Amino acid sequence: MSLFYKVEEKPPILTALILAAQHLLAALGAIIAVPLVVGGVLELSTQDKVVLVNAAMLISGVVTFIQCKGVGSLGIRLPSVMGTSFTFVGVSIAIGLEHGVEGILGSALVSSLVMIIGSFYMASIRKLFPPIVTGTVVTLIGLSLIPVAVDWFAGGQVGEPGYATLDNLTIGFLVLVVVMALSQWGRGIISASAALLGMIIGFIACIFMGLVDFNPVKEAVWVALPSPFHFGMSFPVSGIIGMSIAYLVTTIESTGDFLALSDVTNTKLTGKKLSRGILCEGLGSALASTCSTTPLSSFSQNVGIVSMTGVASRHVVALTGGMLVLAGLFPVLAALVVIIPLPVLGGAGLVIFAMIVSGGVKILAKTEQSKRNSAIVAMGICAGMAVTVRPELLAHLPEVMQVVLASGITTGSLVALTMNLVLPGKP
Repeated sequence: MSLFYKVEEKPPILTALILAAQHLLAALGAIIAVPLVVGGVLELSTQDKVVLVNAAMLISGVVTFIQCKGVGSLGIRLPSVMGTSFTFVGVSIAIGLEHGVEGILGSALVSSLVMIIGSFYMASIRKLFPPIVTGTVVTLIGLSLIPVAVDWFAGGQVGEPGYATLDNLTIGFLVLVVVMALSQWGRGIISASAALLGMIIGFIACIFMGLVDFNPVKEAVWVALPSPFHFGMSFPVSGIIGMSIAYLVTTIESTGDFLALSDVTNTKLTGKKLSRGILCEGLGSALASTCSTTPLSSFSQNVGIVSMTGVASRHVVALTGGMLVLAGLFPVLAALVVIIPLPVLGGAGLVIFAMIVSGGVKILAKTEQSKRNSAIVAMGICAGMAVTVRPELLAHLPEVMQVVLASGITTGSLVALTMNLVLPGKP
C-alpha cells in the first residue's frame, strides 16, 4: 500500500501530535479497562485501583516508546502501541481471589521469563509463519475485534440498559461515515487524521445530546506518582503456571500483530527484529509487575489505524507513548479520554478493525490458490471465530486448555500452523 509517512519519516511536530492522539484514543480505554476489571472483581479500594490504573498508563507509555524508538537490542522499531493485555484478565482474577494482588504481580514477574527466554528463539518461530499462515492470522485479528467494535457502536454489552438505542446507533453511524469520508476523500493531514476528526465530531454531537458525563474529570486527581511494590509480591506455584501459559498465548498473538504491522508498513520482519519486539514486551511486562500493574502486549487496533491512514512513522507512535506517560502522571488527562461515549469509539473502531481484515485478505490474495491453502485458511478462520463468538465451546475442557484456547487469534493460529506443517504439498 502507499504510505503517507513511512516508518523512518518524521512528520512536523504539530502534525505528529495530532496523528499520535489517534493512537492514544484507540488504546487508552482498553489500557484502563484491564486494571479496572481486575480491581473491581477483587473488590480493591478506590486508592488501590488508582494505583493499578496509573501504573498501567505509565508503563504502557514507557514500553511503547522503547518498542518504537529502540534501545540497543530492545524494541521492534515499528509503530507498535503496547498496553495492558486482556489475555491476563482471567488468570489474574483466579490468582487474585486466592493469593491477592501480590500473588498476581509475583506470578507475572517470574512468568515473564517465558517470554524473555522465548524471544531468543523467534527466528525459528518466524519460519513457521509463511504468507498463508500470516494472512490467516491477520484476518483473524481483525475479525475477532469486530464484535468488540459492534458492542461499542451499540453502547455497551448485550442486555445492558441503553444497548442499541437510537441515540447510540446514530452517533456510531455518524462517526463511521465521517471517518470513511475523510479517509477516502480527504487530502494530506485530513485523511491521515480521519479517525481523530471523526471521534471529535462524534464527541461534540454527544455533548449536545447530553450523552457525556463529565464527573470522572471533576473527580480525577491531578498528579499521581508511581508506586513500585505497592502491593508487595508472593510467588504461588499455581499462579506461576497459569501466568506462564498466558505469556505463551500472548507471544503467539503479538507475533501475529507484528506480522500484520510489517505488512501494512511495507517493512520486512526478520527473525532478529521479531526477537527484539518480543524481548521488549517480556521485559516491559516484568517492569509492569514491579510497578504494580498487570502484564502488557501489543495492541491490534493500532495496526488498523496505520492501515487506514497510511501513517507508518514509528516516531508518531513513540509520541503516543509519551502521551501515555503523561496520562499516567496526570490522571485528569486520562479522564478526558475515558468519558468519550462508547458509540464514538465504535464508529471509528468498525472502520479500523475492518482495515485489519482487509490487510489479511491482501496477504492471502498473494498466495498460491490451491486446495491445500484453501483448507488452511478455512479451518484456521473457522476455529478462531468459533471460540470468539461461542466461548462456551470450551466450558468443559481442562482449565489449561481453556486458558490457551480462549483467544480466537491463538486458536486459529495454532490450527493454521499445524495444518501448514502436516498437510502434504508444502512447497
